[in-house]
Amino acid sequence: MTRKPLLVTAMLAMMATAAEAHTGVGSTSGFVHGFMHPVSGADHILAMVAVGLFAVQLGGRALWLVPLSFVSMMVVGGMLGMSGVNVPFVEIGIGLSVVVLGAIVAFNWKAPTVVAMAICGLFAIFHGHAHGAEMPDSAGGASYALGFVLATALLHAVGIGLGITAGRYVSSRVARIGGAVMALAGVGILNGTI
Repeated sequence: MTRKPLLVTAMLAMMATAAEAHTGVGSTSGFVHGFMHPVSGADHILAMVAVGLFAVQLGGRALWLVPLSFVSMMVVGGMLGMSGVNVPFVEIGIGLSVVVLGAIVAFNWKAPTVVAMAICGLFAIFHGHAHGAEMPDSAGGASYALGFVLATALLHAVGIGLGITAGRYVSSRVARIGGAVMALAGVGILNGTI
């Protein structure tokens, strides 16, 4: 009985088409659309998984504080976007988040937890604004927001799971190589080749 919701969720995730995670593109109503917003854009996926990898590399309280700071500030950015408040350079901020967070993971930077929270929180505002700008003004907006918050938390959990698995069973170098690939992909996102 518990497999059915997982199967439905997996099927919905596999139905994602081209990236629709940006202002003015795609449909924006309800929980499913909110959930699909972060998981249908490579830029959002890479940045959010990188946050999880970064948290694993730092360990300790950072394991939950760093993703929590991202989700919290993403909600703030979402509220700004939903309210029509202009945040400059949203797309550049999202692209830079992939480059910077990927590089942080690649270089295994052991930032103080509060600094890691600030960096992730700053980038989360851009991601949240992109989500919030697409959020409908109708009563369904709350379910849309719940969808993108849950999807983001799950992507962070994927990054945490990958980081822990790589560290225990393969090598922490795998996560670092993944970070380098993410940073290079971020360059591609910024210059429009990805």
